[in-house]
Amino acid sequence: MLDHVEIVAPTPKTIAGAKEDWELVIGMEIHAQVASKAKLFSGASTQFGNEPNSNVSFIDAAMPGMLPVINEKCVELAVKTGLGLKADINLFSAFDRKNYFYPDLPQGYQISQLYHPIVGEGEVIVDLEPGIARKVRIERIHLEQDAGKSIHDMDPNATFVDLNRTGVALMEIVSRPDIRGPEEAAAYVLKLRQILRYLGTCDGNMQNGNLRADVNVSVCRPGQYEKFQATGDFSHLGTRCEIKNMNSTRFIQQAIDYEARRQIAIIEDGGTVDQETRLYDTVKGETRSMRSKEEAHDYRYFPCPDLLPLEIEQEWVDEIARALPELPDEKKARFINDFSLSEYDAGVLTAETENADFFEKAAAGTDGKLAANWVINELFGRLKKDDKDITDSPVSPEFIGQIVKLIKADTISGKIAKDVFEISYTSGRAPEEIVETEGMKQVTDTGAIEAALDEIIAANPAQVEKAKENPKLAGWFVGQVMKATGGKANPKAVNQLVAQKLKN
Repeated sequence: MLDHVEIVAPTPKTIAGAKEDWELVIGMEIHAQVASKAKLFSGASTQFGNEPNSNVSFIDAAMPGMLPVINEKCVELAVKTGLGLKADINLFSAFDRKNYFYPDLPQGYQISQLYHPIVGEGEVIVDLEPGIARKVRIERIHLEQDAGKSIHDMDPNATFVDLNRTGVALMEIVSRPDIRGPEEAAAYVLKLRQILRYLGTCDGNMQNGNLRADVNVSVCRPGQYEKFQATGDFSHLGTRCEIKNMNSTRFIQQAIDYEARRQIAIIEDGGTVDQETRLYDTVKGETRSMRSKEEAHDYRYFPCPDLLPLEIEQEWVDEIARALPELPDEKKARFINDFSLSEYDAGVLTAETENADFFEKAAAGTDGKLAANWVINELFGRLKKDDKDITDSPVSPEFIGQIVKLIKADTISGKIAKDVFEISYTSGRAPEEIVETEGMKQVTDTGAIEAALDEIIAANPAQVEKAKENPKLAGWFVGQVMKATGGKANPKAVNQLVAQKLKN
């Protein structure tokens, strides 16, 4: 299905301005909020934007005697995500307690999965340019509960806590250190977001924090990454620093670039990079230290005594697999094959599920390539100008399909079609009705076109002689005929008649 894509080896991103040659190595941990209406271990709502501390159950508040109960829907969506990433599904998984001081997690520890995650190794094919892609390996996906939110800007002397997010189910999607530059990191996040949205397992809303990334950055000398690949020894990659809670691909790129330069400057000045967790200051455009980086033993993980291991049946996994939707890479390949679209156009139309659905409805029963041109160039262009997305489109896919059919039937020309589109966009009227009631049908009667052309030729003998000497000037007559017919003459018929008349 992906014959149109070439999977290429990574191209290292070297850092300009350094004294020596350095390469970037990046791994990412994506926290994706599971698209469940209830939390991972309680029935409390996950609705965003509710009043602070209104989505909190006794379990979320860690009241004495309250025990967590696993939400089966969250498990199902994690399995579905794993299948969508062509990953191994572990029929046995278990939850652990991660002990750490969480000011906005009342129980004082996080229930996560360290030793036995629900999903094993998978992959993401990251599009770099039309026809060229990179494979980023997924190490694991585990389920865990989110923490709440500390609010520092409501009072200069106090911190407030909102527990609405506490206990919300997260999938932590951990990549291998396969990403080699800031642009590739951004492309990876966008591709993963696209897959999750197609699957319906996470809405991908980065602004609300429903998809956020921890970015691990290190630098190494040329050739060291290849040694790591051969041996699995992370010491070849240099000391990594983690940049926490990134929710913008633009800021992810900026943070990686700054962090790489910071590490290189330290090393080239004879210093040593400390392994630590950092935050990105979007105002200053720099990363700053948050805390020293803990290893797994620092969190004192141990199996959660309140939850039995998860044991799922292969038959249930197979049932989820059979119900998987068509994923973006497969849909893109189908659009290229079925509608003769370019790689670029198919990529634009499949970037969002809503775009793809709109296009398929518009192209139903007509010329798919022409429908794609109208959706991408005319509709998307106008929506962008009006700051709207496809879900707010005043023009339905059926209306775009009508315009394409009218053009293919020579009922209207491309120029008239743009006028019809504008009327339909602003009024909500159907294109077929507009053409009929507004008298916008194309003039295909060659007799009427010839009569108009004869009048123009008779009135402009000097222009005729010039056009006979220089055929490029024939376009003037085409323009005059279109003007005389109010733009309704069939352009193809006009061009043929002008060429014929000027030969005589």
